[in-house]
Amino acid sequence: MIVSYNKLWHLLIDKKMNKNDLRKASGVSTTTMAKLTKGQSVTTDILLKICKVLDCDFSDIMEIEKSEHI
Repeated sequence: MIVSYNKLWHLLIDKKMNKNDLRKASGVSTTTMAKLTKGQSVTTDILLKICKVLDCDFSDIMEIEKSEHI
């Protein structure tokens, strides 16, 4: 299974924000933003900061996608 942050990117568009706006408002590092962009794991604390800025819940910014392994 992998984490997808596609919901986050769509939400940013809806709120007329870009990644840099989110980074500055939430106080997360550029390294963390790069991890999010690549779909890598970040801490719950980071996700909470983002949710606070966007006034949303975890399920509004991320989802788990099942990967198909044969």
